[in-house]
Amino acid sequence: MRLDKFLKVSRLIKRRTLAKKVADQGRIQINGVQAKASSNVKTGDELTIRFGQKVVKVKVENLRESTKKEDAAGMYTIISETRVNE
Repeated sequence: MRLDKFLKVSRLIKRRTLAKKVADQGRIQINGVQAKASSNVKTGDELTIRFGQKVVKVKVENLRESTKKEDAAGMYTIISETRVNE
């Protein structure tokens, strides 16, 4: 599954266009490697996403083409959430 689609379906980022923009700015890594919006995401991958002052690390648990809001959080597990002072 494409990275931008996973972020939207899992509701880590609300809109696919925003997910693409964040990825194109180099603020997302898959397993420690900088990722593009078109990068492939697999079950077991670790994503590191930088949201302004916050860095979130998540593990991909499963992939679905679409999901309900209450089931979206089951697509990933949060490993860590840290604040970055710039």
